[in-house]
Amino acid sequence: MTAVQSITILGSTGSIGASTLDVIARNAGRFRVFALTANNNVDQLAKQCRRFSPKFAVMQDAEAAARLKSSLADTDTRVLAGSDGLEEVATHEEVDCVMAAIVGGIGLAPTYAAVRAGKKVLLANKEALVMAGSLFMQAVAESGCVLLPIDSEHNAMFQCLPVNAVGRFENEDGGGFARIVLTGSGGPFLHTDPARLAEVTPAQACAHPNWQMGQKISVDSATMVNKALELIEACFLFGLPESAIEIMIHPQSIVHSMVQYCDGSVLAQMGNPDMRTPISYCLAWPERIDAGVPALDLATIARLDFHVPDLARFPCLKLGREAIKTGGSAPVILNAANELAVAGFLAGAVRFDQIPAIIAATLDGQPVTGMATLEEVLAADAQARDTAARIIRKITRE
Repeated sequence: MTAVQSITILGSTGSIGASTLDVIARNAGRFRVFALTANNNVDQLAKQCRRFSPKFAVMQDAEAAARLKSSLADTDTRVLAGSDGLEEVATHEEVDCVMAAIVGGIGLAPTYAAVRAGKKVLLANKEALVMAGSLFMQAVAESGCVLLPIDSEHNAMFQCLPVNAVGRFENEDGGGFARIVLTGSGGPFLHTDPARLAEVTPAQACAHPNWQMGQKISVDSATMVNKALELIEACFLFGLPESAIEIMIHPQSIVHSMVQYCDGSVLAQMGNPDMRTPISYCLAWPERIDAGVPALDLATIARLDFHVPDLARFPCLKLGREAIKTGGSAPVILNAANELAVAGFLAGAVRFDQIPAIIAATLDGQPVTGMATLEEVLAADAQARDTAARIIRKITRE
């Protein structure tokens, strides 16, 4: 009989967290929710706690934690707050598995703590590897952590690559591996006249044609900076140079990524665009369980299209390749600048077409440094955010 896994979900009120809870509910008896965390969405987290009865609930915001504690006063759930609370539930001795689904750089510290504690970590926070890839993967190797990728693209790569019993990509003898094809839909503006991108609204940018995601991730998909971040993530996750990864536009979002071998074979992972598929795969790995996702009907889909992305339309792709080739703190700078630019766009202070320019200017204006510790990573991130903020203030005054 399969042992019950005790799970902490970092970022349970977001789309990945909610989908994880849906999969858990469909597979009662296999999983126990140990802790749920959120930033400041008290009402949603309170509802989740009442349904799944976790031992702990954590709010990043202290004031929100106080309100949640009052709301759950009649339950046995203990409420914690802040970064210390996040780290406690990510490393607790009773926890078997941590779903790392906090969006952005703020998710790095608790995810890194879970890795160092040797937990099974389901990685949906791509920024952890983008910001601290070398440190992160070194900690994975030293702790014996089983690291499984949740991003649909990296999960597809994982399913198509040769991996060992602890989920590590085995490429010491070549394994016949040739390259990875990282697919992306191209977002909602794939065929929009570039001259009109200055007029794009947040609502339009968040209206992804295939996926239902949070605002920040949706905007990242629209600029395709998400593929730049995923390229960097894949390099660290599988120990590959950026030249071994090709990015391809695939508007239908059915083929989530492909792996090409030296004999000409191409293995592709296909499925409906629903994050419950990679979530269920990683929760039960190496087994498979019901995800609640309809089976793929190729006859209905009828066609699958692929083409090379236009770098003039999607300049963030070039910025991502340059950042990983430069190394050091360059990926940190790229990620920090993007987070601030997207926040500015969602707040109405930055135009959509200014996002790549802000990232490029921050990369140009911020010295690249080496990073041997997590503290140095966080320092580079903070400095990059200051630089990006100055650039954004200058843009908004013009």
